[in-house]
Amino acid sequence: MLNKIVAHPVQLLLASVLVFCLVLVRFYEEVLFYDPFLAYFKSDFNNLPLPVFNTFLLILNLLSRYGLNMLLSLGLLYVIFKDVTMIRFSFFLYLIAFVLLLFLFFSVIYFYGAENNFLLFNVRRFLIQPIFVLLFIPAFYFQKQHS
Repeated sequence: MLNKIVAHPVQLLLASVLVFCLVLVRFYEEVLFYDPFLAYFKSDFNNLPLPVFNTFLLILNLLSRYGLNMLLSLGLLYVIFKDVTMIRFSFFLYLIAFVLLLFLFFSVIYFYGAENNFLLFNVRRFLIQPIFVLLFIPAFYFQKQHS
């Protein structure tokens, strides 16, 4: 397998650049995106009420961050697998996941408030972090090996 990786230096470079871009999104999250929950979850949030936030601005920034992570992740999947059908499938999975996670995120906020911070923390994590690509790469690799 190492021979396959070394045999394609351009793919390795592109994949590295895309992963580095994902890291940059995380590194500059406070500058790039409006998210009052960043400071909230960095503190002792179990004893604090939820922060005040602008719903429209929060949705817009969650969408932009999720979209940026999604585009970089889809690019990474394409570089790795070179399968357009797989990318289309992943795109629709990302869209469905975004709608469901956003609905769940605001449902937890409005129905539970600060009572269920752990659920809110984890739902938000799926919205703002490129976790799905970490699930898709091994799943698609396994699928390619067995088809």
